[in-house]
Amino acid sequence: MLLDPKILLSLRNLSLAAKTTIDGFMTGANKSTIKGSGMEFSQYRSYMPGDDLRWMDWKMYARSDRYYIRESESETSISVRLLVDASASMDHRDGQFTKMEYARYLAASLAYLANMQGDAVGLYVLREQSIFSLAARQGFQNLNRIFYQLEQAGPKGTFTEPIYYKDIYAGGQKRELLIFITDFYQQGDEMYKLLDLLGALRHEIIVLHLMGRNEMELDYAGYTTLEDLETGASIEVNTNEIKQAYTERLNAHLNNIRSALLGRNIYYRLMMTDEPVDQALRDFLRSRK
Repeated sequence: MLLDPKILLSLRNLSLAAKTTIDGFMTGANKSTIKGSGMEFSQYRSYMPGDDLRWMDWKMYARSDRYYIRESESETSISVRLLVDASASMDHRDGQFTKMEYARYLAASLAYLANMQGDAVGLYVLREQSIFSLAARQGFQNLNRIFYQLEQAGPKGTFTEPIYYKDIYAGGQKRELLIFITDFYQQGDEMYKLLDLLGALRHEIIVLHLMGRNEMELDYAGYTTLEDLETGASIEVNTNEIKQAYTERLNAHLNNIRSALLGRNIYYRLMMTDEPVDQALRDFLRSRK
């Protein structure tokens, strides 16, 4: 059984939290579903800094005095690109941690799992009118870069039009899995526009939609004013009076998102930030079959 996210996030060490999560997940995973580099050997290529030394062919080194990596053409070997929403609404707090902190932990766990399976992993942090991009590569050196950049990612500004995120479209030719971690808060339809452009590349897309339990249940005990983290607008509320209407509108909103994404052949999953990430990991493995 996986540890509670509250315990893992309290470690304040992203790589340790990810490793602890994946080690626990893998203990209960069906080993026959876990495949990685070298399962179906295809060819050699020259070693490059950052490559995983597990795939070094030492016999080739002994014969040629050069370093070579065994490459695989296993159908399960893919390029995974993690897209993390870093707009201001991700600063929403429920209990001891924010959506952004949970998103970092979730992304780190997925990156660790993908790297463990021999997949190339890339990171794209979507900020206001800008993007941080780290191209998909294999190896623990690249994984450590991802951990570092996730630790630096902080929520700010609004989620803007796709034109500012054009670096995402410069993917490689191999099959890719794009995992978008977001609270799906948008002023208009900018997120749908982004997903439509990504869908046109014919890559597989998973959307992990984060919500706090207090958002879902309108549980803001002691608060009479709510503030929009992206626009700064605030409203006075009486949660007891509006709870039923809020719940109905929220359910309709979530159903609309789910229908819109499924209609685009995008896998959608709503995640509460107080739940373990094991289902997201299973979704990742299922997408590889």
